[in-house]
Amino acid sequence: MSLMYCHERNLAVSPQGGNTGMVGGSTPVFDEIIVSTALMNQIVSFHNVSGVLVCQAGCVLEELSRYVEERGFVVPLDLGAKGSCHIGGNVATNAGGLRFLRYGSLRGTVLGLEVVLADGTILNCLTSLRKDNTGYDLKQLFIGSEGTLGVITAVSILCPPKPSAVNVAFLGCPGFAEVLQTFCTCRGMLGEILSAFEFMDAECMKLVGLHLRLACPVQESPFYVLIETSGSRAGHDAEKLSGFLEQVLGSGLVTDGTLATDQRRIKMLWALRERITEALSRDGYVYKYDLSLPLDRLYDLVSDLRARLGLHAKHVVGYGHLGDGNLHLNVTAEAFSPSLLGTLEPYVYEWTARQRGSVSAEHGLGFKKKDVLGYSKPPEALQLMQQLKALLDPKGILNPYKTLPTRT
Repeated sequence: MSLMYCHERNLAVSPQGGNTGMVGGSTPVFDEIIVSTALMNQIVSFHNVSGVLVCQAGCVLEELSRYVEERGFVVPLDLGAKGSCHIGGNVATNAGGLRFLRYGSLRGTVLGLEVVLADGTILNCLTSLRKDNTGYDLKQLFIGSEGTLGVITAVSILCPPKPSAVNVAFLGCPGFAEVLQTFCTCRGMLGEILSAFEFMDAECMKLVGLHLRLACPVQESPFYVLIETSGSRAGHDAEKLSGFLEQVLGSGLVTDGTLATDQRRIKMLWALRERITEALSRDGYVYKYDLSLPLDRLYDLVSDLRARLGLHAKHVVGYGHLGDGNLHLNVTAEAFSPSLLGTLEPYVYEWTARQRGSVSAEHGLGFKKKDVLGYSKPPEALQLMQQLKALLDPKGILNPYKTLPTRT
């Protein structure tokens, strides 16, 4: 009813969930009316054979995870902001996260959506079917559209069985070439039980030690890798992991490592990776970039920027989801500096475009990054996006000034 009211009166709206986004996608720019999904927080159904969960958009991710884990399943999405982010916002931004390597993107695990269109029409495509090859797959229009084409109000998502055996290895590598070789060896030897492959550089480790007092569990190294395995047979997984660790340590790809099998130690090792953002925020003003790049060039941009910025930046760090080619590039300074921003942009985006990468791997575009979309998409694609926006939201009331560039 609220969207119908706003549509009739030409009132712009800003859909808002947990408000945990990194690019201002849920923040009003001028005088938009906030449409919050916070009270739409009910679980509609869960099928304990198929693993299909149907819930309202305002459900908090961590609470959904707890609900399905009690029933022997997991939500195929895990984020650092899981304690406050909403599943509707996760879908609207096509959030990636820590389980992407194992379970893929939300475009594959979301089975159906309920969406309210700009004029208040309720589009009920809330199917629980895994296979439905009839007509256009309309839900894909709204996944990742950041509330600019419709407001997601309910989600149907496929939850895989909860692994009974989880192990985490934290390793030190002498160089980024060895990180890549470790990943190749890891995929070959661990195969189906590999669920996460994260990397961080030495600067990240220094910052989590300095600001958060977290101790490095291995000897000091230029790079660190966190590997998680998830399976159904502890003995089988331990045997495969043992063979892998013997191989990488013996070949010199890894110089030191530690293994965790109990929940306390697993959480401790994951904290070194998950709390990097917190450590960076305590280091000063942070310029954040979320990029997709070819694996062999993933870290080159970090090295290039260190040389380019010199003493103008406090720290230039690189970390992220190596398993899916996602680099989180962060630059810290004492305070915001227009000259430093001018040195960073558009250099970072031009560098990424030359590698045929993406200027947003998982955070979306929102308000902050909308005008750099052209570095990742051709003019024909931008024009088609504008046409889709005009078709579904002819008055332009849904989350204006977001996602699409000001000029195409």
